[in-house]
Amino acid sequence: MVSGHTLVAGGALLGAARAARAGQCDLPDTQPHWIDYAEGSVAFRQSVFARPGVIAASSGTIVSPALRAGGARTIYWEMKLGRYVGTTASPADPTTIEPVAAQLFNRAVAASGCATPLIAINELNGPSTTTPWTVNNAQYRANVFGLVKSLQARGARPFLLVPGSIYTGGEAAAWWQQVAGVADLVRQVYLNARTLSALGPLRAGRTIRTAFRSAISDLTAIGIPPARIGLMIGFMSEQGYGGREGLQPASAWFDMVKIETLSARQVAVELPISTLWNWGWGTFTAAGNDPDKPTAACVALWARDQSLCDAPGQAGPGFDADLQDGQIQLAAGSECVLGADTITTADIDALARLTGDRDVAATALLERLVERRSAGEVAESDVLDAERAIILTRFRGVRRLYEEALGRAAIGLEQARAILADVLRRARVQATLPVPEPTAATIADFYAANADISVRLVEASPAASWLGGRTRGLALSSIAPLRVFQFATGVVEGMRTTAGRFSVRAIGQAVPLGSLSLGVATPAIRDALMAYARADALEAWNAARQPAALDVATCLRDDLPPVGSVDLTLYVPYLRLN
Repeated sequence: MVSGHTLVAGGALLGAARAARAGQCDLPDTQPHWIDYAEGSVAFRQSVFARPGVIAASSGTIVSPALRAGGARTIYWEMKLGRYVGTTASPADPTTIEPVAAQLFNRAVAASGCATPLIAINELNGPSTTTPWTVNNAQYRANVFGLVKSLQARGARPFLLVPGSIYTGGEAAAWWQQVAGVADLVRQVYLNARTLSALGPLRAGRTIRTAFRSAISDLTAIGIPPARIGLMIGFMSEQGYGGREGLQPASAWFDMVKIETLSARQVAVELPISTLWNWGWGTFTAAGNDPDKPTAACVALWARDQSLCDAPGQAGPGFDADLQDGQIQLAAGSECVLGADTITTADIDALARLTGDRDVAATALLERLVERRSAGEVAESDVLDAERAIILTRFRGVRRLYEEALGRAAIGLEQARAILADVLRRARVQATLPVPEPTAATIADFYAANADISVRLVEASPAASWLGGRTRGLALSSIAPLRVFQFATGVVEGMRTTAGRFSVRAIGQAVPLGSLSLGVATPAIRDALMAYARADALEAWNAARQPAALDVATCLRDDLPPVGSVDLTLYVPYLRLN
């Protein structure tokens, strides 16, 4: 949790960021700004990026004016931060920072044609370095801050590019906050398109957005507002850096460029951040000389604005032009869609009033969905029958007392009936799960360790699972319904359990398990061990099936229900049917 002081500082930064971006260098006020790397190393820059609606990052007084002549807006790109501030091992003399900042600012003004230029600075050295910093590293960080502060003081808007993972603990947090006060921080998030493509559109989109959110939250967690944060996406062709990574055919790469662009836009709107950057169009090595790059760049433009480029025409028939591909598209009120099933926000919120935790509620609803797919719906008559049994046996037959108890638990009749259906359905699923027979040694161990638990000789009609599928036997208190031990001897009583409705007659009084010989007690112990094993098997069954259900899930903010097992009767014990 950030301190109140940090939050106030963050609010001040946000206000400054809004003021700084309003119409600067004739850029549109709409957010986020999309910025494409388009220096001289991008051979196709003029044919793809020199057009209205594009913001291109470049340097020099030849490339930038040519891009603007085609209709693009430009910002300044500085490729080598180190030439101004040194490195973490060999920082520059701090007295040189102000003069070199003036030089950089003047070059940016000349190249961009703007008196208050936007300047991208590539890239921070050692962002993951932990504290305490060495003397050299501390000086390097001070130099970086001094450079961007000086640029901002001259009227520029600096963007510091930040590669890889970052460290924000200790004194580092204060440094990041200082820098964000005078510059934007652009996280470079380069993902492997070949790996993403293998996931399919839905999971790929989710993976991309999760990575982007994580990069942003590294900074927002220490109080830096989203308006001071940008994301840079990598579309490189060299292997080992993220980007294409050898993905074939070209249409598969184009699909990933589209999904990554759409996913970045969705995250930028959701949080919201101010800038999105595309890197990778340049050719610096033979491995980066990819003839498919111009089309990939066209796809990236088209995915964010279909008027910018004709991607379907250029990419060819193998390209999927679906702009909903892999994106979050949910009807109002839906929290998650899993194939034909929906978990609503109202469902989660209502159940969270019982559990006290939205994640627990979401897991319970996921579990319900998976079990319902296997065992189907529970008949309403069975649920109402179970409800009547509970009111009769636990609330003296007074419905008002039952409803008052539900009110105290913050649930209504509908939710209570859904929980009863869960109980009945779970028993139905559990009964189908095969489990191994307990060994003689296991039975003997149980007998020795549980000598004090109660057993009672009873008859049941029909045959009961808690009697091992028999009509007569020893009922063990650890698995048999509690009421079995409350009945008068010799009287036939009716009762409702998760396994159904039974008529039960107690033949003898309850006695401790240890008062019986192991041979006599063995059938009851076997029944108990089998019941425990089936309960464990049900958890394993759910653990295996819930991830498969989530594979096709689309959820708000990609916030998937956690996989797990939730017994809602722990919160309302009187809804147990045993």
